[in-house]
Amino acid sequence: MVEAGPPTAVPPGAAGITTVGGPATGAATTGAATTGAATTGVATIGATTIGGPATGGPATEAGRRRWVPVTALVAYALCRGVTLAAVAVKTAVTHQSFAAGLDIWDGAWFLQAAEHGWPAHLPMTHGHVAASQIAFFPLYPLLVRVVAALGVPALAAALALSALGGLAAVVAVGLLARRFAGEEAAGRAALLMAVFPGSFIFSLAYAEGLAITCVALGLLALLDRRWLVAGLLGAAATAASPVALVFALSCAWAAVGAVRHHRAWRALVAPVLAPVGFLAYMAYLRLHTGTLMAWRLTERDGWHSGPSLLYPFRVVGTFLGDPLGPTLTGYLLVAGTAVAVVGVVLAVRERQPAPVLVYGIGAVALAAVSQPVGLRPRFLLLAFPLIVAAGTRYTGWTHRVLVVVSVVLLGAVTALEFFSWAVFP
Repeated sequence: MVEAGPPTAVPPGAAGITTVGGPATGAATTGAATTGAATTGVATIGATTIGGPATGGPATEAGRRRWVPVTALVAYALCRGVTLAAVAVKTAVTHQSFAAGLDIWDGAWFLQAAEHGWPAHLPMTHGHVAASQIAFFPLYPLLVRVVAALGVPALAAALALSALGGLAAVVAVGLLARRFAGEEAAGRAALLMAVFPGSFIFSLAYAEGLAITCVALGLLALLDRRWLVAGLLGAAATAASPVALVFALSCAWAAVGAVRHHRAWRALVAPVLAPVGFLAYMAYLRLHTGTLMAWRLTERDGWHSGPSLLYPFRVVGTFLGDPLGPTLTGYLLVAGTAVAVVGVVLAVRERQPAPVLVYGIGAVALAAVSQPVGLRPRFLLLAFPLIVAAGTRYTGWTHRVLVVVSVVLLGAVTALEFFSWAVFP
């Protein structure tokens, strides 16, 4: 395997951001585009400011150039196009409508929330709370409603927002990686993000693209000490997905470091604002259903979902006890566990900035203990710093093999989710 050696320069504007295991491992490249960046399909154009220290100092040379991960965006567009073509063939053969082929899984619930809102009470079935839109956070459905108000069919609006959110997520993750690992590594990370098996979700009506974009840009804001921006992005992210609550931990980590080392009390605005999206939704449900636990009760009874610290050990233990026994879901969760462990090790070895590492480990841990969800590809995608770690670590043939394997697995997972009911996303 070919591994990229970590750069030694500390990125400008990163002072005060604690890293795990040592200083930040890279700086954005300066000057003209490097040969390595060109090989990963990265374009740098013009003099538009993207980053720079939050303290008012001049932007870095790299920050003044527009950065576009061309190869990653082309790969992303091809993946979405192939998925749509496959769904079109399927619906033609089965005589379904094209819309029916895409309005599946949780996307149907998001559409109900967009079109009909959330119940004013907890729906009950046989004395238990029933499945309902309450389990689905509001930012994405509300954006779908806004676009649909312009005359666009709700499903088309939902799919377009999901696809555009995924596109933005690939760019945002690349920009974050560029901030601490340089442009060449960022191009590789963005490409892996575009073809990671969990990226099938960007072809469905889901909120992952929106949540990942907000968290990635929020982490970038933390590294640049743009505390208000980070807090506002965190509020948006936690209004889109409960997983984004982990980002509040990243905000707290960065803020504590800034206060201890620089007496930058304004940093506390980030951890204060980050969970506001989640808290606002809980408050809304309290007012409309009469219970603050409406979301949790819906998850528990409607979807039989809840935290269990023993769940990941049961998944692995079941497999080790009888390797031929698990269902397809069991194999998927075991594979996801292995990927998560490798990803965490890589992220630590790459010495990612502490707020980035905290989010990555926190997101993967939250998925691991969420029964029966577990470490499925979609939730590994939300823990994107682990994917970034592979992109920044490996170059050459190793990187190419990772991309090819990811593409193959993406095709397999997409087929499972669109053309069967064997495994839920």
